[in-house]
Amino acid sequence: MAEMITVKEAAEHWNLTPRRVLVLCKEGRIDGAVLTGHRWFIPAGTAKPADRRVKTGAYTKTNTAAYMRKPLPIGVSDYRSAVSNYYYVDKTLLIRDLIDERPLVALFTRPRRFGKTLNMDMLRTFFEKTDEDTSIYFQDKAIWKQGEKYQAYQGKYPVIFLSFKDIKCETWQETLQKLAEIIGSEFARHAELLTSEVCNDVDKAYFRRVMERTASDIDLSSALLTLTRMLHEHHRIAPIIIIDEYDTPIQQGHTRDFYDQVILFMRNLFSGGLKDNSHLTFGFLTGILRVAKESIFSGLNNLSVYSIVDDSFSEYFGFTHAEVKQMAAYYGAGGKYRELCEWYDGYRFGESDIFNPWSVINYFQRK
Repeated sequence: MAEMITVKEAAEHWNLTPRRVLVLCKEGRIDGAVLTGHRWFIPAGTAKPADRRVKTGAYTKTNTAAYMRKPLPIGVSDYRSAVSNYYYVDKTLLIRDLIDERPLVALFTRPRRFGKTLNMDMLRTFFEKTDEDTSIYFQDKAIWKQGEKYQAYQGKYPVIFLSFKDIKCETWQETLQKLAEIIGSEFARHAELLTSEVCNDVDKAYFRRVMERTASDIDLSSALLTLTRMLHEHHRIAPIIIIDEYDTPIQQGHTRDFYDQVILFMRNLFSGGLKDNSHLTFGFLTGILRVAKESIFSGLNNLSVYSIVDDSFSEYFGFTHAEVKQMAAYYGAGGKYRELCEWYDGYRFGESDIFNPWSVINYFQRK
């Protein structure tokens, strides 16, 4: 009687999964395979069955492509992670247009879930001066193909990055505490200033108070002005300020009846960092609403506001027709493009027809 081997042993010999070998046994495609109790046994030396699924190579090619497709970035707002691990819709030409137009302080207002945070983190990753070579995250992107003029800006500036998108508190005291935590964490990220030879002791003492959350309300409202000055002195190049969802605490103040307190604080914070600040290269802000200049941006005459009615930068928040069509083809759903248009092509920013990215991504994710 021929020597018999187990399904597992046959799978290892044929470079198949045990489940696949078990299916072949049940289909009667392995000569001499016998079922003993609940287990299959196969004659040793039996040739691997031909894979009938492979006829023209189409099966292998199609399934390999499906396996290699990148996952969708649902809820991902970290640029490095998005471009390294997920399907990324290239919005890096936003950098080119900002450099060309050179607004000293730019405010982008868009609805929720249109990629504002991801774009701001992209700007931070591109411009920020770090020990890491962050150019690797852009060398295969559209911005890099624009040439040395734009590449020269990469990794050149100290960056102050604040995100207020999660400040949704019930009271002004809770809001102020959260603001102190976020600003203090950003100071800690620039802790090299504490040992800087060009920053004076008074500034370093202030820096410690903010970093350790012991600064007064008045001290805290001067945080952007002082930090930009210290960074400029230390790095010998004026920094960039990026503030994501600047208006979230203000909306909470309006809803929870502490609007006056939050507006006063924000006006002082933003004015110090963004108004007539010789220690600033660029300022970029995002929000859902444009709060009237008379209240929060009083006297900020260098502010350029780009809302949903403006043509400038209109294609960089949300997906365009070309981007959705390319994504549909990538995920094997080219035939669903018309359906996508019917459902999600519902926005007009400036002269651009825009799809809601959250909806489109979830459409593909849920098949």
